[in-house]
Amino acid sequence: MTRMAQRVQQIGTSIFAEMTALANAHDAVNLGQGFPDFAAPDFLKEAAKAAIDADLNQYAPSNGRFRLRQAIAQKMVEQYGYTADPDSEILITHGATEALFATILGLVNPGDEVIIFEPFYDAYVPAVRLAGGVPRFYTLRPPDWAIDADELAALFNERTRLIIVNTPHNPTGKVYTQAELALIADLCQRHDVLAMTDEVYEHIIFDGRAHHLLATLPGMADRTVTISSLGKTFSVTGWKVGWIIARPDLVQAAYRMHQYMTFAIVHPMQEAAAVALETAATNSYYHDLAARFQARRDYLVTILQETGLTPILPQGGYFVMVDISELAVADDVDFCHRLTKEAGVAAIPPSAFYHNPADGAGLARFAFCKSMGLLQKASKRLSASQFLRRIVMMSGSIESSR
Repeated sequence: MTRMAQRVQQIGTSIFAEMTALANAHDAVNLGQGFPDFAAPDFLKEAAKAAIDADLNQYAPSNGRFRLRQAIAQKMVEQYGYTADPDSEILITHGATEALFATILGLVNPGDEVIIFEPFYDAYVPAVRLAGGVPRFYTLRPPDWAIDADELAALFNERTRLIIVNTPHNPTGKVYTQAELALIADLCQRHDVLAMTDEVYEHIIFDGRAHHLLATLPGMADRTVTISSLGKTFSVTGWKVGWIIARPDLVQAAYRMHQYMTFAIVHPMQEAAAVALETAATNSYYHDLAARFQARRDYLVTILQETGLTPILPQGGYFVMVDISELAVADDVDFCHRLTKEAGVAAIPPSAFYHNPADGAGLARFAFCKSMGLLQKASKRLSASQFLRRIVMMSGSIESSR
């Protein structure tokens, strides 16, 4: 008989832990887990060292260091025209994942329905279920991941409490358009639904697109919780500095969970985060960041195409989804396991990001948030892979015989 509590028995092992362990066992280039393998900016590291030397090493205020909350408020005004009171409308959290857990646990009652776009970031569903909520899924379909207005509207009802919007979207790379956000805003207001937006990739946008803030749409400031973090923008995923921006009552709901989950976030890293935001506001950091990642995206997409794969060009974030539905493999798990073992390159099987795994069985996710050296190493392995050459040729033979 298990001694595990019932609430966690339904939560399995993360696909990232599984695939990273497999990559390590086979000395594979890991293009699965989404973390950079290159250094954070020097000015950010120096700011962290200076904060430690300045003895900012005790508990920070539970809602976050004021300088950081002020820097976030200033960033929101300058970049999005959104005004947030740093005293009552911003909460610093232990990364974006704690922010979304605290928000969901603070706002969702047992039996409430929560609309989730899939494929989804894998923490959303456990958070909803731990709150006693009921996930309702809208399945985004490749290759354009478009939203059908009637299909989305059919998910809203009197039990709907919250909708989760992740833009730029992990893992598809979709950037929600103003029209799509306006549709969501209209449905939220019509059904009195709250929105939680996960915007951790907000500055990694490609091909001249813009990131639009749901909270700035008419009628949405009072019903939107905006979540972002330092990790993706400044390549410090291990620092776990995130934040919540919302009206005071929504922030307070999340804070009541936060105060008992972590109480306060690492103090010197908060000071360094404030320096990062202040510095980025005075130079071309965000523009240069997007350009660097777009170059990596284009490089990986070209390599995947040259090996006979079919990548779906992402509009933002740092993942490429590949259509493997026509390849001679059983499914995405089979493909990713064999690619790791036989080609020496690890990817993630996206079926783990769907409530019905079959919906993701024809896809694979590759991360390009890596150094050019590592991407070039992956390129050589993919180009030389007999496994890839074999399944591409077999799929071509199957297609020509139809």
